[in-house]
Amino acid sequence: MRRRALLGALPFAAAAQEPLATPFDLPARNDALRPLGGLELHRRAIGFGGFSGLYLAPDLALTVISDRGAWFTAPLLMQGEKPIGLGTLRQGLLRDAQGVPLRRGHLADAEALVRRPDGSWLVAFEGLHRIRAYRDLDAPAAAFDAPPGLENAPSNGGLESLALLADGRLLAITERMGESGSVQAWTGGPGAWVPRFYRTTPGFAPTDATGLPDGGALVLERRFSLLEGGFNCRLVHVPRAALAGGGEITGAPMLNLPPDAPAENWEGVAVLPRGREWWIALISDDNENLLQRSVFALYAWAVA
Repeated sequence: MRRRALLGALPFAAAAQEPLATPFDLPARNDALRPLGGLELHRRAIGFGGFSGLYLAPDLALTVISDRGAWFTAPLLMQGEKPIGLGTLRQGLLRDAQGVPLRRGHLADAEALVRRPDGSWLVAFEGLHRIRAYRDLDAPAAAFDAPPGLENAPSNGGLESLALLADGRLLAITERMGESGSVQAWTGGPGAWVPRFYRTTPGFAPTDATGLPDGGALVLERRFSLLEGGFNCRLVHVPRAALAGGGEITGAPMLNLPPDAPAENWEGVAVLPRGREWWIALISDDNENLLQRSVFALYAWAVA
């Protein structure tokens, strides 16, 4: 799932003549989930790809991390409720504890992003499996106790999913570590991690998660098969009751991608409470591959 602290050192100078994003329509639905629209994000203009986690702020500022160890934040440009582009970018590199930018590869494989109530961030990494805390995304990393046993995850099968739940607990789910039909997960936090299992949709693996205001969660899952058309992804709703206690975590699909959105490598999900709706944002990882795209999709879920 698979850079400049100073301007001259970054490998992602944006191409000013190219738009950062272009809008497109999402297929209509006849239920409580209302498609607002999508954006194709242009890697050359942004300067990098590999988008693997995101956060959508109440002011509609979008923050995205890359599995190349980079990040950007930009306001969503809206026409009514339809996203039509990105505003001015601010971007940088994730850093180690000494403030040195992470080099691409094993150390920089950032896969999940969490915004904490105090405005700081948590980032989950694969490769060298760990969670790091950041006062700001351009600040030095601080240690954060990862779930016990995470070090035993496969190199490319660690924490793709990290979410802050409404009750203050974290939900952490590995991509490929566990038993047949389920993967290793934990709820809790430092000093209080509770081992769990997350029941996957057959053939799928989790790629991200986000907490819901009612105490539940959404989990994004992915499957790739050349024989079955490439990427297929699902967004799964996990109710609050499934996250209580210490049993297996289960949910039910609410989006299928495709047909509800393009067939891409969907890797990030975020939720924003907005009036009587929850806005659901999704982002895909292009792996910096010419045959793939970076795509953003936005939905409104009527919950009241």
